Amino acid sequence: MPDVSAAAGVQRVKYLEEQASKFAPAVILFGSPGSGKGTQAKLLRRCLQGPHISTGDMLRQHISEGDEIGRNVQGVMKSGRLVSDDLANHLVEERLQHDDCSSGVILDGYPRTINQAGVLLEMTKRHRFQPAVVHLVVDYEKIVARLSGRRQCPVCGTLYSVTTNPPKIAGICDLDGAALVTREDDRESVIRERLEQYELQTRPILEYFRQTDVPMIEIDGQGSTPEEIMQQVCGALAASGLIAASAVDALSCSEANVRQ
Repeated sequence: MPDVSAAAGVQRVKYLEEQASKFAPAVILFGSPGSGKGTQAKLLRRCLQGPHISTGDMLRQHISEGDEIGRNVQGVMKSGRLVSDDLANHLVEERLQHDDCSSGVILDGYPRTINQAGVLLEMTKRHRFQPAVVHLVVDYEKIVARLSGRRQCPVCGTLYSVTTNPPKIAGICDLDGAALVTREDDRESVIRERLEQYELQTRPILEYFRQTDVPMIEIDGQGSTPEEIMQQVCGALAASGLIAASAVDALSCSEANVRQ
């Protein structure tokens, strides 16, 4: 007669070994200005169950706290330059070791250089994460048209679009009657400069990841709602084996209930 308890014990050990061997997903999110990357970084927490890690947010937090790191990087960030690779790598690796990262993370604004990309691959392996690149692909001309069409109320901060969400009276805020303005970073020349810099900075990093074994997921960032794009990203992550299909199924049911 077979020893049931012994067989159960073997199965238990096998199960624990399989669980221990699993790596949590580390989604490296890329998207140009105006691609909706910031929105997706927040929405993706629904299927990844992990934190959105933004190096920019971490650096701004240090600046607001006035600590040594904040004092050292304040001038660098104000001038638009990148902080050193060593500092960026240190901040990310320290953050990855927090308990809330055990189920996965969404990396936003990192890596910014080839050096950082190489270090990231080393640290994800060291801390048992499976990296995957998610690239939101958009038409730059459509971004220029959309962002340059934005107007903002200087009093209450309400945003309008001259094409999709115009004020009732052209150029006037619906809420307080103030004259709307075009923000400096929404001027066409500024938008095109930002897109050019993004292309120059990001293209080599994407090519670097394409030459590795890191899964590369490209998603059309236009023509769908943010929730629909998030569903596409989560579905692609599940198809790659990076997250459980059940998480996507649960997400779909939740979205369907909300619509009802």
